[in-house]
Amino acid sequence: MTDLSELAPGADIIGADGVHVGTLDHVDGGRLKLKKSDSSDGRHHFIDGGLIADVEDGRIRLSAVGAVAVTLEDDDTEDAGESDRLDEGLEETFPASDPVSAKDIS
Repeated sequence: MTDLSELAPGADIIGADGVHVGTLDHVDGGRLKLKKSDSSDGRHHFIDGGLIADVEDGRIRLSAVGAVAVTLEDDDTEDAGESDRLDEGLEETFPASDPVSAKDIS
């Protein structure tokens, strides 16, 4: 297994299919955090460190193809409170004390 502490920020991350997956921002626990600039949604994405097959010439090669290597985990610090914001107003729209019955729908 690769020693994740030896990976250099800025290293290219390549899938098993040769596709550029992203650029290493830094290692976060046992995961590789990709730079936001490589993401189509402008957010950080992560790759499990266990998917590293080899590190050669400053490139990180994965054992998985690029399309499946990136998890859809977002940076937790950026999303702090997002679920709370999404839930705001739901009480007004669907009050828990006002159940909808089948006769109200028609």
